[in-house]
Amino acid sequence: MSTAGILIIGNEILTGKIRDENTPYLLDELRGQGVDVGAVHMIPDEVDLIAGEVRAFSERFDHVLTTGGVGPTHDDVTMEAIAQAFHVPLETHAEMERRLREALKDGEPNASQLKMCLLPQGARLIHSRDLWFPLVYVDNVYIFPGIPRLLQAKFESVRTRFTGDPVYLRRVYLCCIESDVAEDLHALLDEFPELLLGSYPRTTARTSESDYLTMLTLESRDEFYMLRAVDSLVGRLQSNVLRVEN
Repeated sequence: MSTAGILIIGNEILTGKIRDENTPYLLDELRGQGVDVGAVHMIPDEVDLIAGEVRAFSERFDHVLTTGGVGPTHDDVTMEAIAQAFHVPLETHAEMERRLREALKDGEPNASQLKMCLLPQGARLIHSRDLWFPLVYVDNVYIFPGIPRLLQAKFESVRTRFTGDPVYLRRVYLCCIESDVAEDLHALLDEFPELLLGSYPRTTARTSESDYLTMLTLESRDEFYMLRAVDSLVGRLQSNVLRVEN
């Protein structure tokens, strides 16, 4: 089983100035790759705090994905923090600087732009099509930008690095409330103890009889096991089942 931890870095997220779009995207994409996300932490732009979280996540998970704090301004401290986490200095990365100068063409980079070329010693680069700045990674820590469209472009360039056994899923929609089927769900888990079973009540107003009241999710890395559980559940609930979807 492949695991990952996500660190969402930025005061703007914690203060509500910017809505976090990266967590839902990464959770969905990593799940699709068969990677289990064990934790998501949102933390401010504080070097010591980021360094501690990176160090702990790096030891705990196969992959660590950080977002934010990699730009040219005073509050972009992620690279410094990751260098601290791995007990290495920051240094100018020659390839990063070369690519920056190419992107500027005849212009001369200023000090703020050159700051983006300061990387933890030993950092490696993964180039993205149509973007001058590559994805940086140190050991098992992948350092993504916080801007969603840039993060998504960079994730596509490294998607194949995050792989695990696929998870098979079915959604079962019911016309009854959770409490009506709670005992049946307990019985299903007694029969299929390895099943990952979720139960979620409808959160919006029901507008027709065909609208569900409860959605169940059945997940397993064993597709046949999951399908057997679905058959058992449908047999138990019968007329309460509106439909089953992938």
